Amino acid sequence: MAINEIFCIAMFASFILLLFTGFPVAWILGGLAVVFTALGWVLTNYTDVFANSFYYVDWSYSSATVDRIWDVMHNWVLVALPMFVFMGLMLDRSGLAEKLLTDFAKLFGRVKGGLAVTVALIGILLAASTGIIGASVVLLSVLGLPVMMRANYSKSFASGVVCSVGTLGILIPPSIMLVLMADRLAISVGDLFLGALIPGVILGAIYILYILIVANFSASAAPWPKDIEPINPKLILNVVLAVLPPAGLIIAVLGSIFMGVATPTEASGVGAFGALLLALFSGKLNFKVLREVCHETTKTTAFIFAIFLGATAFSLVFRGFGGDELIESALLGLPFGPTGIVITILAFTFLLGFFLDWIEITLIILPLVGPVVAGLGFDLVWFTVLFAVCLQTSFLTPPVGFALFYLKGTAPEGVTVRHIYQGVLPFICLQILGLVLVFIFKDLVTWLPSIAYAN
Repeated sequence: MAINEIFCIAMFASFILLLFTGFPVAWILGGLAVVFTALGWVLTNYTDVFANSFYYVDWSYSSATVDRIWDVMHNWVLVALPMFVFMGLMLDRSGLAEKLLTDFAKLFGRVKGGLAVTVALIGILLAASTGIIGASVVLLSVLGLPVMMRANYSKSFASGVVCSVGTLGILIPPSIMLVLMADRLAISVGDLFLGALIPGVILGAIYILYILIVANFSASAAPWPKDIEPINPKLILNVVLAVLPPAGLIIAVLGSIFMGVATPTEASGVGAFGALLLALFSGKLNFKVLREVCHETTKTTAFIFAIFLGATAFSLVFRGFGGDELIESALLGLPFGPTGIVITILAFTFLLGFFLDWIEITLIILPLVGPVVAGLGFDLVWFTVLFAVCLQTSFLTPPVGFALFYLKGTAPEGVTVRHIYQGVLPFICLQILGLVLVFIFKDLVTWLPSIAYAN
């Protein structure tokens, strides 16, 4: 094995190991870039290790990091990130989800598992209007979990519903993950939004179907509802009125993108302003709320961009040692055809999701494997959506499943970590089922973008 390959493997292994120290990821990535640059400089200048080699890294080489960082910060696509974050957080404060839960629960209360279906439907609406996993899971946990517990739902079943549905926001557009993926692979954000819409809705439908099946075959998981209010025209009207505001915002954001009226960056501004108006009309907007939302938006954006900067430096040094060529040769050297290589990448991504957050995988792994997949002749939008569906499981798989932490921090007393782990396991299997469907039926991803181009 060549010395540069040893450096690549050591660099990536060091990153995985240092994650378990709890040190900030951005500092780990940037620190490893500096350490391995220093090692490369020492070996280049004081030894013959890199003699007759095309791979070397020194301080002059890594000065290119400044240009790379400038390219990241100068990218107008990324302006959509803080706007979508602001939109999600402001919607969280608007109180619309509480009204939706109350009215939906009355409407679907006569159905076995109706409360869980209500939580799922609200989660899908939140996913299409916020895209913030933490906000969705916490909100559904605070609003929906106590209601299901009072109805004697199984703790594990109720926890699994809240966790899994809350993660749909990372896939259903507008999704900040898709924005980052589009930037890393230099593909259209609009194409990814269009491509991810049907798979995201299908995954939500699979969740609801599973909920209904469990509720009808397991009385202990979801008991038959009691003291149900009869359905009347007033109740139906209340549900319609509750759905209209978030639905209108979704249409304004996604419709403006899909119809070509606005770019994703411009649409994110529309979404942020729309969320502000909804909070104002619901009577929840005041200076304190605005200040808190702006503060949280700044923190979240700073966190993402800090990892951006660290990943930029890490990737530059990794590629300087020939990391791109190493990964490409390793993948192409597998004893499989092109389809087997894609399956291997997805399996590796699924395993990484147990230990890495979606941001690190998106910023480091995706740019390395994306060109290989494109070189094999696969549609890059299809693969990216497939990658996103696979990556969604990282929110549910222990020990680094952030949705699990969000739920445990807000769950009612009596809901243990064991209940949460037991509850999410079937939904992880359902996500893998959704991944298989997208893998087999490519038109689920490619059809909407092709229609948009045709028009």
